[in-house]
Amino acid sequence: MRIVVAEDLALLREGLIRIFQANGFEVVEAVDNGPSLIRALTAHRPDVAIIDVRLPPTFTDEGLRAAIDARRQLPGLPVVVLSQYVEQLYARELMSDRAGAVGYLLKDRVMAVDQFVDHVRQVASGSTIMDPDVVAALLTHRSADLHLLALTPREHEVLSLMAQGRSNAAIAARMFVSEKTVSKHSYNIFTKLGLEPSEDDNRRVLAVLAYLEG
Repeated sequence: MRIVVAEDLALLREGLIRIFQANGFEVVEAVDNGPSLIRALTAHRPDVAIIDVRLPPTFTDEGLRAAIDARRQLPGLPVVVLSQYVEQLYARELMSDRAGAVGYLLKDRVMAVDQFVDHVRQVASGSTIMDPDVVAALLTHRSADLHLLALTPREHEVLSLMAQGRSNAAIAARMFVSEKTVSKHSYNIFTKLGLEPSEDDNRRVLAVLAYLEG
């Protein structure tokens, strides 16, 4: 699996390269600024890109902008954005094209290497993975919406886990219930949110995130 890494901190960049190489990825290029990132993405067309939100020269949202620009040129390009903090605006902008294959993770999650690598593989395969803290922030941001108010506490929990990219089996294990119960909750969530039910996990997550993104 071919990967591009964009991180301006040399120590973290080298750490990411070593993690990916140790797990069977081919790091085709590692860059430390926005302009170089756009060039690398369009030149290599990687299977997935790992991108820090804040890159030189502006150190604001340079990485995010480069990712969005690259996805305009290469629709559906799998991108995992890493951020130091929960920034709702960045998460919503990343999802704005609704093409899927995106991840928004906090940098702290890199420390759990196996889970981090698994999330990267899922995004590369087309899934959408959101950090639990980001999901919580998005849910809180929309908590006054009448549709969300109609959800029960258990449905809120299922919705949050769905948005993290978890399958029904994984949700059932986390909540200590049966998959049948999770399916029932999922059906109720879609009905209350006015979304078409689907057995496709990725499309289901995208639909929920599109709703949360508003």
